[in-house]
Amino acid sequence: MNKFWTILSHTYLTKIKAKSFIISTVIAIIFVVGLANLQSIIDLFSGDGKDEVAIIDESGGLIDGFVENAEQANDEIDMVVYEGTEEEAKTAVQEDEFKALIVLSLDDTGLPEGTYYANTISETGMQSFFEQQLQQLKIIMASQQSGMDPATLMEINSPVSFEVVPLDEAAKTSEELNQARGIVYIMLFVLYIAVMSYGQMIMTDVANEKSSRVMEILVSSAPAITHMFAKIIGIALVGLTQVGALVLVGYFLIQSKQDELMGGIFEYLGFQDVSISIYIYAIVFFLLGYLLYATLAATLGSLVSRVEDAGQMMIPMIFLIMIAFFIAMFGLNAPDTTLVTVTSYIPFFSPMIMFMRVGMLDVPVWEVAISIGILIATIILLAAIGARIYKGGVLMYGRSSSFKDIKKALALSKKE
Repeated sequence: MNKFWTILSHTYLTKIKAKSFIISTVIAIIFVVGLANLQSIIDLFSGDGKDEVAIIDESGGLIDGFVENAEQANDEIDMVVYEGTEEEAKTAVQEDEFKALIVLSLDDTGLPEGTYYANTISETGMQSFFEQQLQQLKIIMASQQSGMDPATLMEINSPVSFEVVPLDEAAKTSEELNQARGIVYIMLFVLYIAVMSYGQMIMTDVANEKSSRVMEILVSSAPAITHMFAKIIGIALVGLTQVGALVLVGYFLIQSKQDELMGGIFEYLGFQDVSISIYIYAIVFFLLGYLLYATLAATLGSLVSRVEDAGQMMIPMIFLIMIAFFIAMFGLNAPDTTLVTVTSYIPFFSPMIMFMRVGMLDVPVWEVAISIGILIATIILLAAIGARIYKGGVLMYGRSSSFKDIKKALALSKKE
């Protein structure tokens, strides 16, 4: 047992002292701090002034209604009636005196049309805004020409009342689903990135030790199985340290900026009203998903002797994670489909998909228990098989990146 703790502590301390760990953690913390101060950063770069937009009315009767509607709809835009010629106004836009220029006129039917001039047309938001304002003005004028009462037209164009009511009392409302969708979406990304990064870390670490011949010393001082699980748990602690640092920073930021952060994006993503059970399930499925893929990564890493070959062996594991992630993304909008339900019991997919179902639906506890039971059984089975492959695989050298080497590793493990 002492050898297990020695290898575990060596793995953990080596990783957290590495420059890559420190740099990635600092970058992640800066990202969290930036996210908490996002509104302040936006205000800093956006400035206090309004966007001035020049407008020329060639029709002589459109400008008043258009300017009034535009400024009421967006208080960050200041419409300026340009008194000079169109060419002079274009020059003013090119010299950054105005954000853009709008020229209004009437078509052959007497309805409004417009031309939008700007230095670049990459900012589609402002273009769409003015197009929408002109469209509304066109509808009003067209209704007046046809003799239709504008009030009647507004009533026709008003949104229809369409309420969605679940008959199942346990079913979540649309508002609850939208809130759950946000928190589940974020946690799926965290699980996906963590499994990918730390799984790859295990595989490359094992391959690196073999390529440097350090593995020969390690397996001679401790059983290969002890080495395997010490490395898996050691890197798991590295991941928990990194995630814990981010959570701690995020917690203090939320506490210090509680009034600023409550509502807005936090309310939209569901962080304010999310059930504590969602966080519990997130931790459970995160740990089980990590153990499953970490065991697989250590097993595959033991089959290669060079770090360069580790990437090729990791491709199948990456495909499994990506398939699970894409099904989970699909399930966010259709969590009740047969595909989502069935794959939530497949162990390589269940850490993401069953968690997504739990967040989006009222899944019976027995279904979650079955999924977790299958996942735990698969981890135990994969650990037993993986330990034998690892035991023989760490003794294999030379260019090796084929799954046929599993048979050789099992044969070598029997000779030990």
